[in-house]
Amino acid sequence: MRTTRVLSSFRVLRGVRAGGAGRAGRVVRAVGAGLLVLGAAASPAVADSSPSASPSDDDAPTSAGTSFRTATEVDQGQRATASASMGDYLYWSFPADAGQRPTVKATVKLPDAHASATWQVDVYDGLRRRQACQYGAQTRTAAQDAASVELSCTLRTVRAWSEPWADDPLPGTYYVRLTTVGLKAADLGLPVSAEVRIDSKDIGGAAAVDGSLAEPLVPGVAVAAKGDDSDEDSESSVAVLSSIEPDDGWASGWWSDRWVWTGVGGVLAALAGVGGYTLTRGAGRPRGVPPGA
Repeated sequence: MRTTRVLSSFRVLRGVRAGGAGRAGRVVRAVGAGLLVLGAAASPAVADSSPSASPSDDDAPTSAGTSFRTATEVDQGQRATASASMGDYLYWSFPADAGQRPTVKATVKLPDAHASATWQVDVYDGLRRRQACQYGAQTRTAAQDAASVELSCTLRTVRAWSEPWADDPLPGTYYVRLTTVGLKAADLGLPVSAEVRIDSKDIGGAAAVDGSLAEPLVPGVAVAAKGDDSDEDSESSVAVLSSIEPDDGWASGWWSDRWVWTGVGGVLAALAGVGGYTLTRGAGRPRGVPPGA
């Protein structure tokens, strides 16, 4: 009788261990499936955040505007050059979309002989609001007889939507202004050459907000008549927006990779709930053991 009880206890213990091992295996398989889902969902987000091919410099602009209205359009990743004189105001414009963090870099090649001068690069949004630089050397003083001076300005991340009273960067056209500050009269008019390049880092869902603009802040640059009517009054004319825009168009503002991570988090939470239930529910009575044994 005692031997029979010992054997029965051994069978119960073995059944419990086998059931625990089976449950552990199922939990491991469930977690593995969840990690596969996470990797599959994260792959498109990583692919979307990869930098796009830079545009060719063959058609890069070789001049700069002298005001906001005459600013030369330049694409991101494209190198723009211009020849000017010390004391001129040089303007370029570029598009920036939601989720991007633009960085403006400017290099000015100075004449052989000149006095010390301070150069400054400013960035304005589509409403012509001056945007603060998050970091970078926005203002630099070129020493006497220096060959060149380099400037940079990294803006805050462009938001898809913002409060009307806020000064946040919004999708649309941005203006770059390059000029000298405190120029001496003896250096006024000396020839210089400038080079500007704008690149952006895609921040992704970390900068996503709940909302979007009805239209990007792209100001009108001209007025054209509707149809064949040449009268340019308020009823028959329409503003012609700037032709500059991102290669893949303006983002709608509602989609970001934050939706992917939210969905993946929900799937992993469900898997964790199933795994916890499987581990804690118990194996029940082992097969072959009578009730009450």
